[in-house]
Amino acid sequence: NDTRMPTLHEKYKVPHFDVKGEANAFFTKYNVPTTFLLTSFYWDNFIHFGMGPQKGPDGKLAITFPMGNKKLPGIAAADIGKCAFGIFKAGSKYIGQSVGIAGDHVTGNEMADTLSDIIGKEIAYNEVPPDVYRGFGFPGADDLGNMFQFKQEFEDYFCGARSLDFSRSLNPALQSFEAWAAENKERIPIGE
Repeated sequence: NDTRMPTLHEKYKVPHFDVKGEANAFFTKYNVPTTFLLTSFYWDNFIHFGMGPQKGPDGKLAITFPMGNKKLPGIAAADIGKCAFGIFKAGSKYIGQSVGIAGDHVTGNEMADTLSDIIGKEIAYNEVPPDVYRGFGFPGADDLGNMFQFKQEFEDYFCGARSLDFSRSLNPALQSFEAWAAENKERIPIGE
């Protein structure tokens, strides 16, 4: 029993990872020809999930993550489909394999600096411990807190399983975080 992070729903550490793993086991058990796609943090969360820059008590804009100075593999949601298409175009080449994809591996500070440059407002990276993030109280905060803690503590493994070069071989038009932010700067809500 790993005590580094709380157990959720009586048996999971990161429910949305663990349940996918359970489902994947069925495909393997029943010999279904499958390629397991390992995605990354969706940069679109800055637009649709409230993770965009927010004004803090000090009046300054910041993005808040429990990632320390570790790199977070991320990808544009549209690029996930394009990478999946690249897998399908390869025929049976990737059947039975786990295929990880990412458009970039960036730290919280790198994301904040990029957003600052592109949006034209100073945006800081507000680093919080995973326990604090889990306590934010929005639905799923505990799950996401555990997810970010896992990605932080196992950065080498998590980034290593999501090669940028391999991802670009599947989708040559793959967007870096900077390219995604530039394309979407008008869509990223700024919490004033």
